[in-house]
Amino acid sequence: MSACRLLLCNIMKRVKLKMRMSAGTIFLVLIALVAVTGCSAPSAAATIAPTQAAQAATLDTATAAPATTPQPGATPQGEATVAFTGTVTATPCVLPTIVVPTMPARNPGYAQPDPNTGDRLHITGQATVIDLASYRLKVTGKVDHPLSLTYDELRCMPKVSVHSTLVCPGFFADEATWAGVPLAYVLDLAGVQPGASGIKMIAADDYRNDVSLDVARNEQSLLAYEWEGEPLPVLHGFPLRTVFPGVEGNRWVKWLLEIEVY
Repeated sequence: MSACRLLLCNIMKRVKLKMRMSAGTIFLVLIALVAVTGCSAPSAAATIAPTQAAQAATLDTATAAPATTPQPGATPQGEATVAFTGTVTATPCVLPTIVVPTMPARNPGYAQPDPNTGDRLHITGQATVIDLASYRLKVTGKVDHPLSLTYDELRCMPKVSVHSTLVCPGFFADEATWAGVPLAYVLDLAGVQPGASGIKMIAADDYRNDVSLDVARNEQSLLAYEWEGEPLPVLHGFPLRTVFPGVEGNRWVKWLLEIEVY
């Protein structure tokens, strides 16, 4: 470093310790020092540019647009990437193709075994065909964030399986493996409010029933969309039904449209 530059640097260090100075003011002081010492001054760009760069960096950080939540884009047919909207957050997932089940030609009577399932499930309720493209599961009532979830959004959520027996006392007991979303997970997304004690479930055939919040939050309680690794049959609740192991089968609501927290 030249003697002139060393002299200027020492002087400026002392000045800056005494007072707060803008880049422009510093430059003017340097010009004055040059006049006194006869040394060559650093360029204005070299002195001011670092401050301007720092200001630009601060501005970019402050005004940067927040990350946006991906919009849902999947349809029931074909493989597609799905993400969540609103308060629902998860990593986008790629969904496999499913074959949407159709109403079978034969519908056995109430409490009769269903040959379409190899007589493993029995018939209850009024089977209802639901348009999957417009289907939404609503979560309402005493929640902070009411939800309206598509079938694909539900499929992208954490998935668990339970092997359980559906008991309709005096009629039948159906043993099977069910898979779907933990009901507690969806309730947490909605944000159940203090004082809530239960949930009412509303089906497409207008059947309604309820369970306590403790039952709903049980780790084995599901919003099931699969039976034995396949989409639910239409006669047994497609696209979504509740599964409550250890609870009587009349609480296992099929063709589920809405969960109302009360």
